[in-house]
Amino acid sequence: MEKCYWMTVVVLIGLTVRWTVSLNSYSGAGKPPMFGDYEAQRHWQEITFNLPLKQWYFNNSDNNLQYWGLDYPPLTAYHSFLCAYVAKFINPDWIALHTSRGHESQEHKLFMRATVLIADLLIYIPAVVLYCCCLKEISTKKKIANALCILLYPGLILIDYGHFQNIYNSVSLGFALWGVLGVSCDWDLLGSLAFCLAVNYKQMELYHSLPFFCFLLGKCFKKGLKGKGFGLLIKLACTVVASFTLCWLPFFTEREQTLQVLRRLFPVDRGLFEACKVANIWCSFSVTQFIYNFISYSPQLLSNFLLPACIKLTLQPSPKGFKFTLVICALSFFLFSFQVHEKSILLVSLPVCLVLNEIPFMSTWFLLVSTFSMLPLLLKDELLMPSVVTVMAFFIACASFFPVFEKTSEEELQLKSFSISVRKYLPCFTFLPKIIQYLVMVALVYIHTNSAASLPAFVVVCFLDCHSDWGEIEFEHSFDFHFLYG
Repeated sequence: MEKCYWMTVVVLIGLTVRWTVSLNSYSGAGKPPMFGDYEAQRHWQEITFNLPLKQWYFNNSDNNLQYWGLDYPPLTAYHSFLCAYVAKFINPDWIALHTSRGHESQEHKLFMRATVLIADLLIYIPAVVLYCCCLKEISTKKKIANALCILLYPGLILIDYGHFQNIYNSVSLGFALWGVLGVSCDWDLLGSLAFCLAVNYKQMELYHSLPFFCFLLGKCFKKGLKGKGFGLLIKLACTVVASFTLCWLPFFTEREQTLQVLRRLFPVDRGLFEACKVANIWCSFSVTQFIYNFISYSPQLLSNFLLPACIKLTLQPSPKGFKFTLVICALSFFLFSFQVHEKSILLVSLPVCLVLNEIPFMSTWFLLVSTFSMLPLLLKDELLMPSVVTVMAFFIACASFFPVFEKTSEEELQLKSFSISVRKYLPCFTFLPKIIQYLVMVALVYIHTNSAASLPAFVVVCFLDCHSDWGEIEFEHSFDFHFLYG
């Protein structure tokens, strides 16, 4: 009973912080002609409500794709239609075709903020609470602390409730978290369904697809492909095919319709540096003018980061290994993918939140810096004060409930295997934990003393160490650091 009481308090705190941030400005407020991501979401409601489904993704006189054309999967479009249907009963002028373009009012802002909050309440927050309640081998206090820190993560709050990105991140991340919860608790079919919904809501959820695939395939291998494992594999395949078919069914009527949706979702013809918003390793390579040499090696670079963790997860599936592989794969895709927006760091932050209890020092540092990396975007939307307050609240919560500054030895940071391998060549290499401590302290001081500065660079942590030869496939989770400055 006490646990339910404190979880309720945590949820109320999370909702209060969210709604308080929502009272501030948003992307593109009062900035014609394109306005911003807020207008994009409103425009999608206008298009999906007033035009037939077959025109949603096509350029025509009523749907100018150059003006915030729909470029997310079908579930996002259905969600926009549902919101528009509700908006029609409140004020039809909000979604009137053509005439509603650039509409701004306090009433409409309240409506749009409410749609985000309702989506959070229905999908993301219940997933966080249930995930924390299902954590094993930790006390009730730790479970409540985990829920509080995850719900106070400032990056997601500032983007969804402040900036108002042109898609509800809490929906896709919420579905992904339900998927993590499902497959970790052996509800494999439900977990697969939830993750398929996440991918069909936001295509960038493909960042998380390899760990799901490897974890479930590993479970099938473990059960035996000649026995129960084969049955599970067939059931999983049917679940994935059925869920994708249902989501895409209205767009399968014509071949060109399907191809146009795919072209909108994966616009490879836009080029590498669309709008000069690249928050990955290509930005660093381009400075040295060697990018054209590296582009051809992109798949190899990506596979080098992904393969060790994915192979281990397939051969030795475990919930803990699954969470760490989610971090590795999301970070690898973030570093080596194309057209990566700075807000894509949220796809990495979710799995990092899930390992907050295992590695509080690393996780807290990463989540703080990931938020700070989006500061130029937040400053443009006049969200400096909410950024400072939410970052401080998150840091205080983590420092209060987790040993953020205590568990920093090689063993507790899970860096021992990495350090041993380095000391084979550098015997004096015994100061790695101290270096990490100083780097974290400098980063935190810089964040809180230079909060008005523009920081186009941010730090990415990649957990990857192959501790033995390929024959045995015995890896241990340890961390390698990649500092990337754009």
